[in-house]
Amino acid sequence: MYFAYILQSKKDQSFYTGHTDNIERRIKEHNCGKNKYTRNKAPWLLVKQETFLTRSEAMRRERQIKKMKSSKYIKDLIGSID
Repeated sequence: MYFAYILQSKKDQSFYTGHTDNIERRIKEHNCGKNKYTRNKAPWLLVKQETFLTRSEAMRRERQIKKMKSSKYIKDLIGSID
């Protein structure tokens, strides 16, 4: 199983999109500063995850979300979490 996911920073409300095969481990890595981009915006909250059978499907979905480059699109996708 593979996941495409969206995190939201509790610090500045920004979003981060990624993919992984272990969602729990990956969130811990983001919150512990192992990712350069997310290090200064922790803590992170998982706001959306989608499950896929293959890594390529999860990567494709991640790219699709990132390609939109819109926080409005992400808020609509996760059901607005103001």
